[in-house]
Amino acid sequence: MEATGRYGEALAIYLHQAGFDVSVVNPSMTKHYAQAQMQRNKTDKLDARMLAEYCLKEQPRLWEPPSEAEMVLRALTRRLTALQKDRTREINRLKAGEHPQQVQASMRQMIAFQDKQISKLLTEIQDHIDQHPELKQQKELLTSIPSIGDKTAAVILGELPDLDNFSSAKQLTAFAGLTPQQLQSGKTLRQRGFTKMGSKHLRTALYMPALVAKRRNPLLAPYAQRLEAAGKSKMTVVGAVMRKLLHLIYGILKSQKPFDPNYLVNVQNAV
Repeated sequence: MEATGRYGEALAIYLHQAGFDVSVVNPSMTKHYAQAQMQRNKTDKLDARMLAEYCLKEQPRLWEPPSEAEMVLRALTRRLTALQKDRTREINRLKAGEHPQQVQASMRQMIAFQDKQISKLLTEIQDHIDQHPELKQQKELLTSIPSIGDKTAAVILGELPDLDNFSSAKQLTAFAGLTPQQLQSGKTLRQRGFTKMGSKHLRTALYMPALVAKRRNPLLAPYAQRLEAAGKSKMTVVGAVMRKLLHLIYGILKSQKPFDPNYLVNVQNAV
């Protein structure tokens, strides 16, 4: 089946619980597959046949549902993100000063209400993590990385799939859509940022930590400085740090060892 957000996940969980083998694939993959098969029409019957043929030929990886604790955490953190975006929009409307006093008063009341809801959600997220030892341990590992705080760690944990599904950090960065995109024709080679064919929620969660990491993380700051010295654009550097940060997250969660600022020195000494 194609990934279609929360509705698709509910169906995938239902089918998995019913004993079916389930694969959840990126819709763009099946779209391009249909185009490669010269499928000119789009109907439910044709799409069903195309998906069956795609699954038979490509053998996509089987999907495993997240745990109940992970699903609750994801729902809580996504609700937090939505509230924070709504609050920012309301603040921007208030700052614009284009509304009468009565409307501005309503906006201030809404912002105050949103502040209370955000504070309540942050407490619920922390309590939820504390009630689940595995999530609590993972959060402590993530917050050992400079630039990742409690709130960001909770969002990342809510968006990360089971790392046992990935054999390398490169596979995880591909899942997040942080794989560099290259366009080559003959001797011409161009870089066009990242594919962005993956979890936008995970990319969003990594953006602010990357901004901090490029200045303060003892492993990533020198890397960012080298890219800047090479003339890379600001967003290219931030994207590269996001990718490296995800590599760090993968290594730390897989090894169950906290961040080590002397990691590179220890590796060089071992060699």
